[in-house]
Amino acid sequence: MRIEDCYHLGTIVKKHGLRGEVLVTFDVDEPGMYEEVEAIFLKEGESLLPYFVEDVHFSNQRVIVKFEGVDTPEQADEFKGMEMYLPLEVLPDLGEGKYYYHELIGMQVIDKEAGDIGKVLNVLDLTSQMLLQVDHKEKEVLIPLSDDIVVSVDKKLQKIDVDLPDGLLDLYLED
Repeated sequence: MRIEDCYHLGTIVKKHGLRGEVLVTFDVDEPGMYEEVEAIFLKEGESLLPYFVEDVHFSNQRVIVKFEGVDTPEQADEFKGMEMYLPLEVLPDLGEGKYYYHELIGMQVIDKEAGDIGKVLNVLDLTSQMLLQVDHKEKEVLIPLSDDIVVSVDKKLQKIDVDLPDGLLDLYLED
């Protein structure tokens, strides 16, 4: 499995309890959607290796995962700090009007005033907010991914309609 074909699900924080369980943080909006996941890929070095999931449950706002074949705290401790991934094709459908950030990459950004801005190169996850990294006439433009700016996302047409604040685009075009 290639990492490019996967979605970052979260990180294993530490071992939990005496049965080989681990405490994890899910890097997703709705962790409950992953309660029935059958397998999770863990990044070991440069490889992604599949681990079958025996159980996922929630305890006091924490997510606890039990992998098959991991039955002792010592075994669970070896997973500390590992990154967890899922193949893109197993991601649950979010429904109408919702999207995963990776789906925005490659979409065309259209401003209501300036017109075609360019293609989304990446979605940057900064502590304070998410940003669309857009290629505009061979210059990088960062657009906040907020409800105030993003008017609509059309996955079928591969476009993002935005209403940029006055002067935002000009900041990137000045030499």
